[in-house]
Amino acid sequence: MRLAVVEDDDGVGDALVEALNARGYSAERKRRGSELLLDHRGYDAVILDLGLPDGDGLQVLRQLREISSVPVLILTARSDERSIVRGLRGGADDYLVKPPRIAELMARLETVMRRAAAVAHSEHTEVITGDVRVDLAARVVEVGGVPIALTQKEFELVEALVERPGAAVSRQQLMDRIWGDAFVAVSRSLDVHMTGLRAKLNRPGLITTIRGYGYRWGQ
Repeated sequence: MRLAVVEDDDGVGDALVEALNARGYSAERKRRGSELLLDHRGYDAVILDLGLPDGDGLQVLRQLREISSVPVLILTARSDERSIVRGLRGGADDYLVKPPRIAELMARLETVMRRAAAVAHSEHTEVITGDVRVDLAARVVEVGGVPIALTQKEFELVEALVERPGAAVSRQQLMDRIWGDAFVAVSRSLDVHMTGLRAKLNRPGLITTIRGYGYRWGQ
């Protein structure tokens, strides 16, 4: 179970990582919110402080929710009702006030991850658009019943687009989610991968370019 611990206080952060690792988790420390946004993939859950050196944790949470549904447990010294409500409404799965009792933290983490797993299991893992079938669980794309060989990045593009068929997905969201970056060099890489993906699918109109914004899967 891989966890990201976003905490700028060395004493708190190191103690938390040590306690989590001692209980069988694989916890990794991040000191800034930007570190989480650039490297959020692969984590099973996030423990997020709100008082971060590069910005407010609530803003980090909002940005994270645009590109990821990873479970987030806020762990902060802010105990006022307004902060708790803003955190939960902003996309946090749970909210805990420092200093945490480790046993309670473990229990809350387990509950958050069980809930996320149940939601993921209940969601549709197959998207069919015309004669194109995307199996998200098996990571398979078929066109006319024939499996198409996609690279990892090409499949991740498909995955990001089909999660909301018919809805526009911005270039920045795609770059942040797949490459963890939105710089110009990554933008060119997105263009190259999108061109290759469209050629392999060979279904004009399946992926629509929205000028000045991004892309849309289907109509």
